[in-house]
Parts: sequence; structure tokens; C-alpha cells
Amino acid sequence: MTKHIITVARQFGSGGSDIARSLADKLGIKFYDKELISLAAKESGMNPEVFEKIDEKAANSLLYSLSMGLYNFGNGFSAMGDLPVNDKLYIIQHKMIKRLAEEGPCVILGRCADYVLRDYPNVINIYINADMEYRKQHAVKYHKIDAKRAEQIVSRTDKTRANYYSFYSGQKWGQAQNYDLCINSGKMSQDDAVSLIKSYVELRDKSVK
Repeated sequence: MTKHIITVARQFGSGGSDIARSLADKLGIKFYDKELISLAAKESGMNPEVFEKIDEKAANSLLYSLSMGLYNFGNGFSAMGDLPVNDKLYIIQHKMIKRLAEEGPCVILGRCADYVLRDYPNVINIYINADMEYRKQHAVKYHKIDAKRAEQIVSRTDKTRANYYSFYSGQKWGQAQNYDLCINSGKMSQDDAVSLIKSYVELRDKSVK
């Protein structure tokens, strides 16, 4: 088993979600994507469907201050009473991601996990991208998106993810310097992409003393 926590960020339509899930299976470790919504809802006592609807939506300037460490979250959630639901979701997920990382190796998809875990030495950050034509075709085939609107939806989804990441981290989404390994999934099969990342993780494991 790997010693690392692996975060995966991805462009919409790149197949990054499937790659991340398959990677977790190959490494024999847990995978967290929508599971974080259920865990956050359970932690807060709120309806999971509410969190599902506002997942990955940027909020207000107060949350930016919180995410940049200008306020102390504390150990409880009572101070969040007046925050919008999407702000509460981010804070709870922020805490949840750290807790899961401390429990042991896993793969975490999206949700600024690379930023949240930036001070953890055993984290590997992966970014999956592909050219627009590949992503349009993938979105139509696997996400059942109308082919005529595919490029618009792909671009809009990427913009939402970029805004979410920028809002909560203060950094630009998709910049190579924020990741350990960037892969163009349109240039290889999903299995090859998984094997490439797995090989990289194993090399990093060897370097851990």
C-alpha cells in the first residue's frame, strides 16, 4: 500500500474522475468524491441533498478570509451559524479532508484538496487535462450532454471549477506548479493513465524514509 495521500484535479470531460477511482482500486486505498458530501452532511446534521446542490459553488468574501487562515475555525461548527450553506460545506469538507488524510492513504477528487493539504509532506497532487475536442466527445458519450452544447458546457464547468479553486485558495486552478504530475488523458488510454500515475506514486513511495 502506498504511503501517500493522492489528490486529483481534472478538467471536465477529461475522464479524471474515472482515472482517480481506478487508481484508488489499483492501489487498494479508499476513494473520496461525492462521499465527502455524505460525510459532511453527517458531520453537520444537514440534508445531503442540500449539500449536493451547492457543491463546488463559490460563495462570499468571508469564506475567502476563512480559507486563507485569517480566522480560526476552532474545533466546532457553532460559529458557522450565520454562514450560507455553501460556505458551511466548504469548511466542513476542509476539516473532513484533513481528517481523512490523517487516517491514512486515500485518493481525494477535487474540492481544493491539493490546497487544503498543502502542508502535508506525504501528498501527491495530480492534474488531468485534455484538449477540447476530446473532452467534448467524452462529455457527450459519458455525461450524456447535447453535442450541440458540449463545448459551452465543458467550458462553463471548467470556469466554475476554476472560480471555486481561486476563491477558496487564492491561487489559479490548473497551473503546473501546483501539481506533481500533469497528464493529458487524451493522449493515452485510461488504463495507461492509471498505470502512469501508479508508477509515479510507487517511485515516490521508494523515496520516503
